[in-house]
Amino acid sequence: MKQTGKALLAEALRQGWVLERVNGSHHIIKKNNRIVSIPVHNKDLGKGIFLKLKKQIEENQQEG
Repeated sequence: MKQTGKALLAEALRQGWVLERVNGSHHIIKKNNRIVSIPVHNKDLGKGIFLKLKKQIEENQQEG
């Protein structure tokens, strides 16, 4: 998977997350009353923020 917000957003949507709203370049997704904000810019995300967001998305997948 590329380390972009767009790729991370696509993966989250495949896992059942719902796009709640878009605030500027940040896409707000929701699943099981958990909310995650994914920055979608025209460049790669930093390694740390990418892994943190990916972990949040996958933790919710395991819960529900």
